[in-house]
Amino acid sequence: MALPKKNTDPPSLDVLPPPLRALAARGTSRTYRKGTLIIEEGTHGDTLYLLLAGRVKAFSSDARGREVVYGVYGAGDYFGEMSLDGGPRSASVMAETACTCAVLTRQTLREHIKAEPEFAFELIARVIGRARLATQSARSMALLDVYGRLAQLLTAQSAAPAVDGSRVLALPLTHAEIAARVGCSREMVSRLMKDLERGGYLQRVDHRLVLRKEFPARW
Repeated sequence: MALPKKNTDPPSLDVLPPPLRALAARGTSRTYRKGTLIIEEGTHGDTLYLLLAGRVKAFSSDARGREVVYGVYGAGDYFGEMSLDGGPRSASVMAETACTCAVLTRQTLREHIKAEPEFAFELIARVIGRARLATQSARSMALLDVYGRLAQLLTAQSAAPAVDGSRVLALPLTHAEIAARVGCSREMVSRLMKDLERGGYLQRVDHRLVLRKEFPARW
């Protein structure tokens, strides 16, 4: 695991909603290069990471390098809360871009909750939200085929519809990244994406993926 660098010029806390600014101020600012493994699944730790800038992904992988991505998080999100009970880390977290985090220990978090009791409800709500996402993911894997999971992911990751009904994917995703999200091979994703492009459902414009019309229920 690469060591972080102490950040002497951290991003402005103005990027955070007010309830998180006081929390970030209690932490130690650290920067991580793109590709740095910030958290390793199975290890023990008592730190919470509040993302000030950049983007990270939470994932699991096996010995053959196959990945399942649980989520991608940006500025204002935090991660590492699942190990605050003293248990092992439930997922690995890697920097997808250069990023900066406010790193807080369990003791610092306890002091913050004592001073700002309302934050306990924010933390509980975040844990519940991620538990719901995990439930939805398990449901999709069990009840939807690969096409269904792909259509669900692309729709969820796209912006609000334009006047003509088209939607632009908010973040550029490679076929390998999509495969890791929906739990299939990259080759399967490539085949489905080509079919959807031929059918007029998808189009690449200036390196961005555009959803031209609503996906059919089945493919």
